[in-house]
Amino acid sequence: MGLQREEQVKPWVTRADLLTALRLPLAAAFPFVHAPAWQLVLVSAAAASDFFDGMLARRYGSSRAGAVLDPTADKLFMAAAFLTVARTGLLHPLEIVGVIGRDIVATLGYVGAWLWRRPTALPARAGGKAVTVLQLLTLVAFIARSPLVRPLAWATTAVGLYAIWDYGRAAARGGARAGAAGTGAGAGAGAGAGAKAER
Repeated sequence: MGLQREEQVKPWVTRADLLTALRLPLAAAFPFVHAPAWQLVLVSAAAASDFFDGMLARRYGSSRAGAVLDPTADKLFMAAAFLTVARTGLLHPLEIVGVIGRDIVATLGYVGAWLWRRPTALPARAGGKAVTVLQLLTLVAFIARSPLVRPLAWATTAVGLYAIWDYGRAAARGGARAGAAGTGAGAGAGAGAGAKAER
């Protein structure tokens, strides 16, 4: 039993986390890079980091640090990039909020779960992945000064609203299952204690 528990404990850091950490300096650099070609390099590097760290985590296992570092790196990069977009005036501030709305809600949810000490681990879902892809496409359209930047921003907002609803539903189901499991365990313990008392 002890050996099995040790094997199930996740390591603090893995190779995937090194790729994830690359998005932090990319986020810090983006607001100061004005050449479109270099902006595209930063977006491509961030996208590659996100893709390959996920692939490594699935193949070799995730870590405790990665569970926090990965979403933090994602949100910091998107925040830095879209604040840069906001400065150009190509998108209205409300459109910027819509594009990163999923990330804002996810951050608030994480903070709330931490404050109430009710952490909920949710696996990646299709809606969330679609939002990330659309955010990256919106950034590429911005860099290229494409007329598609606004339609892509609205599409990202729409899919983001769906992702928020989808994750909320999954979190509610997870909370309900945890509550039912706790109730069942409590009932079982009570029954066991009653049986021992009768003996």
